[in-house]
Amino acid sequence: MIGNPRRVVAGLLCLSALLAGCTVGPSQRPPVAVRGQDGLPAAPAASPGPSVPAMPPLQAQDTSIPFADCTSDAFASYDVAVPADRALRVECGELPVPADPDRPEQGSVLLGVVRIGPAGGPLDGPPLLAVGDSATGPTAGHALAVAARVSPAVLETYTVIGLDRRGAGVDRIDCADPAARAALVDADPAATSEGDLAPLLERARSVVQDCNLTLPSGLGGLRSSATAADVEQLRVRLGVARLSAVGTGDGAGALDTWARTAPGGVGRLVLDGPPDAAATEPDRSTARAASVDAAFDAFALACTGGGACPLGADPREAVTALADALRSRPLAAADGRRLTAGAALLTVLTVLARPDEWPALSGALATAATGDPTALLGLLDPLTGPTGGFDATLATTCNDDPTRLSPPEVSELATTLRTDHPLFGGTLALGLLACAPWPAGTARAAPAPAETLPQVLVVGTAGDPRYPAEAARRISEQFTTGAFVSWQGAGTGAYPRTPCVRTAVDTLLVDGLLPAAGTLCPP
Repeated sequence: MIGNPRRVVAGLLCLSALLAGCTVGPSQRPPVAVRGQDGLPAAPAASPGPSVPAMPPLQAQDTSIPFADCTSDAFASYDVAVPADRALRVECGELPVPADPDRPEQGSVLLGVVRIGPAGGPLDGPPLLAVGDSATGPTAGHALAVAARVSPAVLETYTVIGLDRRGAGVDRIDCADPAARAALVDADPAATSEGDLAPLLERARSVVQDCNLTLPSGLGGLRSSATAADVEQLRVRLGVARLSAVGTGDGAGALDTWARTAPGGVGRLVLDGPPDAAATEPDRSTARAASVDAAFDAFALACTGGGACPLGADPREAVTALADALRSRPLAAADGRRLTAGAALLTVLTVLARPDEWPALSGALATAATGDPTALLGLLDPLTGPTGGFDATLATTCNDDPTRLSPPEVSELATTLRTDHPLFGGTLALGLLACAPWPAGTARAAPAPAETLPQVLVVGTAGDPRYPAEAARRISEQFTTGAFVSWQGAGTGAYPRTPCVRTAVDTLLVDGLLPAAGTLCPP
């Protein structure tokens, strides 16, 4: 069995406290959220001091973007359940942006834009932009999911806006040769010698070549700094002097860059699980491996603590056994697809970011262990399926990172990570090889945050499999007018999933007040 559940929870609490940079001593202990009048954990609020810039007032839209009602199509396209406690209307539009902001002569692309609010009224209220992580699908769909879950106070105050990331939604790219893409997905995380990596590197090189041929003018534009430029163009087209926004994962990273490069347009800003662009390898992958393990422990506890777990008493052992079996004998699905050890572990790693899908993941892993891979392959479809985002996610990841590791360096790192993190260490290391042949130098350091920026709220999650909470904490320390909230849970994006973080974010968005710096939210 997994150990005593209380010990596991305590371990997550200790990990998050360490990631939050807390040290022993009464004066260093972070404030712990307490339960409010409604019985939900609430983050204590702190009034701004006299030297803190005033929180910008909210402003209704005066948009020049043509929007049209698309409610039914949006809920169907993005597979978001219609919430039972609210009636929403969705309007869709498009935003033309340069294919590469640094090379406007290369033409333009269209990005999908949605705006969401209560049905029966105009959708021209103060905009709240919700930018999702590039690995979770079109972020216009992310905004719809946010609108379906935020508190009524936020919906009464704002119109939620979604802007697709480059390469997704109406701008979705499909440039890699399917066989080369499959080779990267199916790569065995245990085969990490230099000899094993040589053919994989050739497949990665093939992906880069094919995508450069397909998108000769636009491939370099798939990066978070370009998304930052898109956000500023969106602000102008929405007709507001200041734009409020909530970003998740590398969407938060894009908003971080936007805040640094266009501080005069920033309203009330929340960075939920942002990456630290200054982190380098191998430290970045080592920190992420520890965070992935924490996320898997939370997944295992959720499975075993909720009754009969399909994976038995020890989910880590069950997944390890499945990967070992698939290594020698991949499973064939009825449609001809194969489930390999690499694909199975990549699926788990991907879905750990989305706790809503954990019950489906545990069931799919269990059925795969009995010989049916269909459900597990289905969970990987949003990344590698016919309309998946693998190519755009790979391009964004590689363009955001100016460093490249050689095959010998990847092999050495894989050996270390597999020793310290046996289940996912190899998968994380092999992911770096996919970027090895990618052109370097497209990322550049963003300037330090301006002291005139409004107050910024940064959230870190203890078991975030994409970006460790320590990265979020380091980002928060760079803002002189900000606060850091640490959530002891797991997954990518704490808002609006957990009551304590939801209270903290809503207090900033609606009331213009930050929580006390260093607030610790329980799982």
